Amino acid sequence: MKFVAKTLHGLEDILIQELKDLGAKEINKLKRAVSFEGDKELLYRANYELRTAIRILKPIYNFTARSERQLYHKIFSYNWAMHFDNKKTIAISSSVYSDFFNHSQYVALKTKDAIVDQFRNKTGKRPDIDTRNPDIWLNVHVYEDEFTVSLDSSGNSLHRRGYRDMGHMAPLNEVLSAGMLLMAGYKGHRLFKDPMCGTGTNLFEAAMIAANIPAAYYRKDKYCFMNWNDYEESIFEKIKVEAEKKINREGVKIEGGDNNPSSINMTQDVIDELGFGDMIEIEKIPFKRNLPESEMGLMIMNPPYGERLKTNDIESFYAMIGDTLKNHYSGWSAWIISSNFDALKHIGLRPSFKTILFNGSLECKYQKFSMYQGSKKSKYNS
Repeated sequence: MKFVAKTLHGLEDILIQELKDLGAKEINKLKRAVSFEGDKELLYRANYELRTAIRILKPIYNFTARSERQLYHKIFSYNWAMHFDNKKTIAISSSVYSDFFNHSQYVALKTKDAIVDQFRNKTGKRPDIDTRNPDIWLNVHVYEDEFTVSLDSSGNSLHRRGYRDMGHMAPLNEVLSAGMLLMAGYKGHRLFKDPMCGTGTNLFEAAMIAANIPAAYYRKDKYCFMNWNDYEESIFEKIKVEAEKKINREGVKIEGGDNNPSSINMTQDVIDELGFGDMIEIEKIPFKRNLPESEMGLMIMNPPYGERLKTNDIESFYAMIGDTLKNHYSGWSAWIISSNFDALKHIGLRPSFKTILFNGSLECKYQKFSMYQGSKKSKYNS
């Protein structure tokens, strides 16, 4: 079976490696997505374990259409009862890049009409629509006159790990955080530090990677694949048991700091709730006083981008970051993400690696600074 895993811009290669580790075959890089092949067990495992996937789609129907009538006819002619019955609630999402169809909501509406009309004609009862928490989620992708209809196996986005409340806003998406950690080579074998941890996303994702806790271990949302006609609960339960046997929290050392007391309190609440106290230590402390106790380690930080600060203030702040790294963090690898490209220049250090990621709609640079002893002019050339 063929599947498509959606992800964020810049994380495709990380997702490819994750899929290889799970045993996926025929892996191909797409735009903000990766296609792959596998069986039902791999589909369940991908939803449960992948850290950089947003959702997993299963393409089930391809056709061409250039008019409303053709679209309706093609959808109506497909046997939807193969996948679900009329007791299930459904929702349709669509993405349209076409000269023949110019409104994604219209495509979704016509798709819905054809599906419910088919069920009504065959059974006398139509499925109900639930756009918030449906049993079955269908995705329609249109490129010119080519349609691909997929079953969304995940339902709610896989970034919703379940380790914090829905109302608990975080400055970093969990998938982005996990991707940054994996891109930095983090596996839990060395000290990790986030000195501007905010509400702790990097800390929690690091703890889960280091302890080999599956990405969806704390997830409370049901997966849509559980509502498909061919769902096999025994396979999913086997996957969970196998994955959870690999969890090992011993020897994990993670440090967090922030100057905002409310952020520290919220982060500590989650640490206590998850039982992460043996892995994560946090304190209220500004970055310039948060000096390392270890000669080596990995740091990732998401400093303010400057929306609420004057230009001079944000430039001085980033210069302070560079000075602190240079003077106190020799032997460390420091990774910084920011959408303020001008402010990043004031760090005053030459990055040894950089790439573009998106934090929400903000285009960001994600840069690595390899800290060595001695002059930055002679040492920051790699």
